[in-house]
Order: sequence, then C-alpha cells, then structure tokens
Amino acid sequence: MPQSAATAGAAAFVFPAVAVPCRVLPQRRARSLAVRAVASPPASTVKPAPPPSKTGKWEWKFENKPVNIYYEEHEQEVAENVKNILMIPTISDVSTVEEWRVVAKDIVGRKGELGYRATIVDWPGLGYSDRPSLNYNADVMESFLVELINSPNSPVANADDELVIVGGGHAATIAIRAAGKGLIRPSAVAAVAPTWAGPLPIVFGRGSDMETRYGLLRGTLRAPALGWMMYNVLVSNEKSIQSQYKSHVYANPDNVTPDIIESRYELTKRKGARFVPAAFLTGLLDPVQSREEFLQLFAKLDGDVPILVVSTLNAPKRSKAEMEALKGSKGVTKFVEVEGALLPQEEYPLAVGEELYSFLQESFATRR
Repeated sequence: MPQSAATAGAAAFVFPAVAVPCRVLPQRRARSLAVRAVASPPASTVKPAPPPSKTGKWEWKFENKPVNIYYEEHEQEVAENVKNILMIPTISDVSTVEEWRVVAKDIVGRKGELGYRATIVDWPGLGYSDRPSLNYNADVMESFLVELINSPNSPVANADDELVIVGGGHAATIAIRAAGKGLIRPSAVAAVAPTWAGPLPIVFGRGSDMETRYGLLRGTLRAPALGWMMYNVLVSNEKSIQSQYKSHVYANPDNVTPDIIESRYELTKRKGARFVPAAFLTGLLDPVQSREEFLQLFAKLDGDVPILVVSTLNAPKRSKAEMEALKGSKGVTKFVEVEGALLPQEEYPLAVGEELYSFLQESFATRR
C-alpha cells in the first residue's frame, strides 16, 4: 500500500515510539489552472473493470538477469487516432496493476476525437512481476522505466514519442525525474497523489543515526529466514493491511472490502515479496531528498511537457502538504483535487478518470 503496513511495527521494533502518520496546450506552455474538487460515487458502487484486452510478460534484463514484467492492455475494439497511455502503479507493499483497471476502462471506453489505449505495467519486485532479490533503489526503478519506454520490444514500443505517462505516488515522481534528465520523452504526465518520501524517513528524518537503523531494518527484512518472519509479522497479515487501508490508503473505511484485503494479502505471499518493501519503507526508493528537489523536478519540465497533478481531499497531513506545495508551482500545468486519500485511482476511479480524460482532451484533441 502507499504507506507501508510495516511502519507502525517497525517504529516499535527499532525506532522511537512515535505514532507514524501516512505517506506520504497547443502551445504546450505550462500554466496553473483553477483548482476544484470533483466528487465520485463511492468505490462500492463502481463496477469492477472488464478483463483487459491482452495480458503478457515482458523480459527486462537487469545485471544480465532476466526479470519477467507483467503488463496488460486495455483498448477499444475499433478506434482511430489512438493515443497511448502508460499507467504505472503506486509503489507500495501491495502495488498492483489492479489499481488502474477501472480508470483505464473508463478512458478507453469514451468516444471522441481521439481514442486511447492504456497499458498498465507492474514494477519489478511488485504486483504480478518477478520479485528477484535485487538491491532496489530509486535509480534501479528509474532504469527499469527508461528501458521499458525505450526498448524496441516493450509493450509500449510503438508510442512514437507520443506516450502519456500516468503514475501514482512515488511512481509519478520517478517518471518526472527521468523526463527531466531527458531519458524519456513523454508527451504528457499525470501525477496522481504524488509522493517522494518513504514512510520512515518522512517521520524520523535522515540523520546518520537513523540511516543506521534503516539499514538494520532493511537487512533484517532481506534475511532468508528472519526476514520472512519479520515481514509476516509487520506486513503480510490481513489485520495490518486492513488497518493501513482504513487509516490512510482509502478515505472512507467503508470502502475497504474483504475482497480487497484478501487480494492484497495474496500479493504479500508471492515469492520475493519482501525485497521492494524493505527498500521503500527505509527510503531507498525516494527519488529526491527534500521538498525543494521535489518542486525542481516539475519546474525542469516547465513549458516542455504538460503535467497534471491530482491531489486528494483526505490525504494524510504530511503527504497532503507535499501535494499542496505543487499548487501553482512552476511546471504544473493543471492542479485538481478529488476525493480520496493515497489511492484515489482505486477508491474513486471515476473521479480520477474524469480528470485524466479532461486533461488529455485539453492537451491533445485541439492540436489535431
């Protein structure tokens, strides 16, 4: 989940006893538009998305080792002037392509001047992708994203420099960082509930003493036997997952259904499931180290890449502050708020879908 379920337990295990909060157009000229809140039916009234048009595995090679990456495609049977969208899940303990399915179907199912094809891809070490014991950090995740987009045999290989990237949480920030370096060339980016700090660093800071503790916890979680035991106690149990979803992942606790908890619990039982959470929890996946750097990532793309920021009305205090800092910030083309907390695309997919579709139409439909 966007804020690790291990956070509270980890704080009691090797950190001070602190209550740990949640995690945190034609001219293509960036501009800040009016902010508005958009309502959506509760998650319980949203029908599950139909199955994807296609699923598959793409082989990513890291340090000469093959890693099978799961992806799925959603598209209309007949569509002209199709624009490709890459959707990347929020990096978390229970990250999964499932969080974007209803949004994908909503967008590709609309009729208009442009058609859309959405490809949702699981990160290495998460979701339904392979979970090898790599030394995961923000650079590794960025390298994966760059190769996915630029590889001639990837699921999004035929985007022709017209790929729209949609990401949640850390995923959005990593994509914007890669674009700022010129490693990828998206035609637009949508950052949904964007974050940059892992659970423990945002609470306890990054002093040398804390970094030592983070390293100890990370090493413990990665250990062959003790690691699984610790992971099962802190993360891989239904009670912890339910608690995290109700406290800050979803805005409305009533939307946290038994089916969601069971599905996410199963993800934590996959082979190698603890490796990425060990890195995320302790800040190794953080793409920047400060709010100033966070804002600079967006500013670097000012006037070059349209950027939509989707904030949420009920995000936890510290995460909300980082999202709010982007309101009116240089490089942010459009800033909106929707219902939800840290996973609005799953809890309120129709609201997120409406904002994404509106942004796409404003950015591209009038250019043709």
